[in-house]
Amino acid sequence: MAKVIEGLYYSESHEYVKVEGEFGFIGISDYAQHALGNVVYVDMPDVDDEVEAGEDFGAVESVKAASDLISPVSGTVVEVNEALEDKPELVNEDPYENWIIKVELSDKTELDNLMDAAAYEQFCEK
Repeated sequence: MAKVIEGLYYSESHEYVKVEGEFGFIGISDYAQHALGNVVYVDMPDVDDEVEAGEDFGAVESVKAASDLISPVSGTVVEVNEALEDKPELVNEDPYENWIIKVELSDKTELDNLMDAAAYEQFCEK
C-alpha cells in the first residue's frame, strides 16, 4: 500500500498539496511515483508562472512513461525544487519531502475540491 500522509490535500490525478500559510507545496503522491517507476526527469514551470487548478504545469518522466503534472490549485509559482533538476530520482525516494513546486495560493477555497488522506486512500484502492 502506498504511503498517504495526513494533513495533505490530494487530487484524482495523484498530486498533493501541503499547505503552509498562504503557500502550497505541490508534488506527486507515493502512489503516483510507484506507478511511474524510476523517475528520470521532472519538467517544472518557471518562478512567477501562473498555475491553474486542473491545468498542466509540467511533467514527470520515468523509464516507463511520461505523465503530465496537473495542478490541484491555482496560484503563482514562487519556487521550484531545483534539487530535482540534478536528482529527479528524489521523487522516488520520498515524494512528500521532495515537492516539485511551491505556489502562492490565489484561492484557498479550491482546497475544498480535493481529497483528504482517508478519501485518497479509498480512491487509490479502487
